[in-house]
Amino acid sequence: AGCPVVVKGHPAHPGTSELVGLAVQKAAQKTGMPEGVFSMVQGSNFIVGESLVKNPAIKAVGFTGSFRGGKALFDMAAARPEPIPVYAEMGSTNPVFILPEAMAERTTAIATGLADSVTLGVGQFCTNPGLVLGLQDSQFDVFSELAATAISGKPAGTMLHRGIKSAYESGIKAISSIEDVRLLANGGNGDNDCHGMPRLLRASGKTFINHPRLEEEVFGPSSVLISCDSREELLAIAENLGGHLTATIHGTENELGKWHDLITILERKVGRLIFNGFPTGVEVCHSMVHGGPFPATTDSRSTSVGTAAIYRFLRPVSYQNFPKHQLPAALHNENPLGIWRMLNGKWTKDSF
Repeated sequence: AGCPVVVKGHPAHPGTSELVGLAVQKAAQKTGMPEGVFSMVQGSNFIVGESLVKNPAIKAVGFTGSFRGGKALFDMAAARPEPIPVYAEMGSTNPVFILPEAMAERTTAIATGLADSVTLGVGQFCTNPGLVLGLQDSQFDVFSELAATAISGKPAGTMLHRGIKSAYESGIKAISSIEDVRLLANGGNGDNDCHGMPRLLRASGKTFINHPRLEEEVFGPSSVLISCDSREELLAIAENLGGHLTATIHGTENELGKWHDLITILERKVGRLIFNGFPTGVEVCHSMVHGGPFPATTDSRSTSVGTAAIYRFLRPVSYQNFPKHQLPAALHNENPLGIWRMLNGKWTKDSF
């Protein structure tokens, strides 16, 4: 995008941040980028981030972290004399919907796939599937048992730092204390205060509706199974969801047509819809949308992964009636850069 970048290092891992920063700086020098194109600052309190956001030289902010932190930065930026955009990714439970035919045909595969996805990276992916919804019947009970067995076989893993592990345990305690929420499985127990233990919990659709806390992200290797008494209850839950990064539907192609109303609802709730997969894989490509409506992010029009992410840090400028020698090379009639350009509504590389 051509913008100089200032990065705030992670306070729990200043050494790692410094090494990565030095690598970026060396690459910038090796490729002939201007001095000062990349900078890093370190600090263990909120003043550093606040000072950056309020600095008049800063024109946009990218952030990944908690809802509380992202919303605070968003509010600071909005309160500036010159407000600036904040692209904050703040949390998501990434609901997974399992339709009846898929539940009957692929129970074991979905249960083991879910356990693998939930525990990938000790559950510290922002696309971690934290909610799984289906219709209550005997097959859902079988699925719950299989998923619990798969989770119980997963080991504990080292989380990013003690604070994240502590927040994970607090989150599990909070949702476990809700009446009708049952703990189905614990994974392996860790041997230090950074180890996160996998968990699987279960609740009814009615309990989910009555306790909004169950929709909030618990950052770590856990998921909550939600058994709905009817199609109407499942659709009502989907309709009342907040914004998330992803939503997944497991089903057959045949039954997708019968559940088109669910797809229509989820299109308004997330940035990426997945069919018969799991959300933790995020490919860096042209079509990726890693974003979603509030409170998953502060700007649902953008993505933080993929080639379209660059547009967060660009601003359109139009040049009207300018002589050629005052125009950027990309706008010269001869197209010296050999790039694709839109001319009178048509894409072309031709000169004119």
